[in-house]
Amino acid sequence: MAIPHVASGEPVDVRPLGNRLAQGQTHALFKTEGLEVIRLVLPQGKSMPPHAVAGEITVHCLEGQIDIQTDARSQVLEAGQLLYLAGGVTHSLVSLVDASALLTIVLRK
Repeated sequence: MAIPHVASGEPVDVRPLGNRLAQGQTHALFKTEGLEVIRLVLPQGKSMPPHAVAGEITVHCLEGQIDIQTDARSQVLEAGQLLYLAGGVTHSLVSLVDASALLTIVLRK
């Protein structure tokens, strides 16, 4: 069953999942022509290979620790920290412990 996207004006809970983290799943909260917001759930050791997107992104770590690598460096995000990446920056990530994050992507064609 697909998780419905949030409607315009509808609040959504993005607080840490806490003891529900192990059962959590990644899902898009909403997607428009110009913006996509995703709740990313990453079990320990889960990784995403190097990739780039055309638009700017932010990764807001809600809980856990996520190591984000770019060509320039590797940085560990902890709960409450946010990382901005310009469009076109190649990046990869790995979850150091069970983690969740709010991912915002500016969609460019």
